[in-house]
Formats: sequence, structure tokens, C-alpha cells
Amino acid sequence: MATPLYNNKERNRVTFVLLIILGGFILYSVRGIFGAILGTIVMYTIFRPMFLYIMDKWKLQKNFAAIFIILFSFLVIILPILGVGSMVVSKIVEIQENPQWIQQVIQQISDFAGDKLHQPDLIENVLRNILSSAGNIFTSLLSGAANLLLSISVMYFLLYFALVDYKQFEAGLFRFAPFRQENALRFGRELRNITYSNVLGQGLISLIQGSLVTLGYWYFNFNDPIFWGVISAILSFIPVVGAPMIFVPASIWAIVQGDNFNGIGMLLFGLIFISNIDNVLRLIIAKRVGNIHPIITIIGVIIGIPLFGLMGLVYGPLLLSYFLITVRIYETNKMAEKRLERLRREDIPFNQKGEDMDPHL
Repeated sequence: MATPLYNNKERNRVTFVLLIILGGFILYSVRGIFGAILGTIVMYTIFRPMFLYIMDKWKLQKNFAAIFIILFSFLVIILPILGVGSMVVSKIVEIQENPQWIQQVIQQISDFAGDKLHQPDLIENVLRNILSSAGNIFTSLLSGAANLLLSISVMYFLLYFALVDYKQFEAGLFRFAPFRQENALRFGRELRNITYSNVLGQGLISLIQGSLVTLGYWYFNFNDPIFWGVISAILSFIPVVGAPMIFVPASIWAIVQGDNFNGIGMLLFGLIFISNIDNVLRLIIAKRVGNIHPIITIIGVIIGIPLFGLMGLVYGPLLLSYFLITVRIYETNKMAEKRLERLRREDIPFNQKGEDMDPHL
């Protein structure tokens, strides 16, 4: 009989290395649907309470309850997103086919800056930089739209089985989570709160700000109030600066055109009402659900848009928030490990959960 090449310890090490290599290949292979996987987590977190409710109250089987959740979420979330995307694409195509009005805007603002500020090239350079940046952002959004159908299909496929087998799904998450049970529960609670805050809370803020921009544009006689309200709602996922990116340039343009009443009126309406709605609602959401710092949201959006396209406005901040939650739990585990090590060195008895049994400590 041949002598084994590896002992048990070496076999475990080789197996671990193989797991790392195969896991790396798997992660590389699914990189294109990572947004769909993250979307499944978000949708499961949001609709799990409704899923359990309709099974309990309506006495539906798990399969039918899951199908109902999928249809409902498609109607209230996915369909509006697809409609907004179609509207934005149509407007971009219209601008590309008729770019003369953009050049006219730049020229008129440059003339205004030359007369009033004696710096004729300043505004033109700033506007060109803004338009260039906006073009890059929209290019990223449109490139993400090409894979949107595949991502939605994969997301709903995963969501269906996650809901139907929700007990096994959650048990598997707890089993493979690299945390102690109490930390795994804490991670789940914080993940739920952060998801509610960023998706539902920020979605409410965006809807209100977009509606106010539409109302302001209509009242002060600006063009395309519905379109710019929708764009404001999208940009409102960026805290503080989102909605002002729409109404501030429009107000300045109206003033440059000599329409001082509407320009100043829209500017004041935006600064007093639209911007402050953001601050007030964020405080309410932070107290009731969970708080995501504006800096985390902005950095998350910058990270998310190149990775996930339009959905990066939501996924980016969530991904960064999940990372920070994991870091905090890792620090908690390290502190617990150091405390257990200290107890062992001092020969203080502790129970199986790692809690010392000395009541004076």
C-alpha cells in the first residue's frame, strides 16, 4: 500500500487552498450578476415581512405568495424604474440630435459673465466641465442599462427561491456567517435598518423632492417640469447636492435671460423648501429606522454608478454601509477574543459562550 503523500493537517491546508482558488473563479464568473445578487438581498429584506403576512393572513402557499411578491414589486419598483430610464434615454437622444441650444446657452451665459463679472471664459469653462462630467455619468448609466434585463431576471429567480425556502435560506446564512450568533443577529438587524433607511427612506425623500421640483418648475414657467422633476428625484439619492444640481442652474439661466421673477422665485423656493425637506426627513428617518451619513452615501454613489449603472445610486451606498457594519462586527469579535485570552491567562473560569463566570469582572 502506497504511503500517503499528505497527513491530515496538510490535507486540510491543501483543501483550504483549493477552496480559495475555486471560490475566486466562482466570484470572477458571477461578477456580471453581482448587482442581481445584491438586488436579491435588498428585495428579500424589504418584502420578507409582507411575504410572511400574506401567508399568515391570506393563507396562501409559499409558491403563490412568492409569485405575488414578485409581481407586486415589479409593478411598484421595476416598472417605474424602466419608465424613468426610457424617459432619460429619449431626452439624451433628443439633446444629441439638437445640440445647438446647449451652445446657445453657453454663449449667452458667457456674454452675461463677461458683462457683469468681466471674466467671459470663466462660466464657459465651468459649464463645459459640468457637461463633460454629466456626459460621463450618463454614459455609465446607459452602459449599465444594457445588462438590466438579465440582472432583473436573475434577481427574481433568486428571490423566488429565497422566499419559498426562506427558513433554509436564513438558517444557511446563520450557519456560514463568520460571526457568533449574537453578532450574526446584530448584523441582520443593522442590515435591515440600513436597507430600509437607504431604499425606503431615501426613496421617500427623492419622491418628495422630485414632486416639489416639478411643482416649482410648473409654477415658475420652466420647460419640461415633469422630466426635470423625475431627474431631480433620481439625483436626490445624492444627499445635499442632488436636487440643487437641477434647480440652481435653471434659476441662474432664467436670471441670465432676464426673467428675474421666475429665476429668483425658483431659486428661493428650492433653497428654502426643497433643500430643507432633505435635512428634515433625514433626521426623522435616522431616529425611526437607521442613519446613513451623507458622506457614505456620496462615496457610495461614486463607487456604485460605474459598477451597477443607474441602480448604483442605491446599491453603492448599501454596499459601503454593509462593509462598515462588517468592520464594526469584526472589531467586536477581536475585542471579545482579546478578553477571552485575558481570562485564560488569569485562569478565570468561563462558560461555553465565552462569558466569564466571575461576577466581579
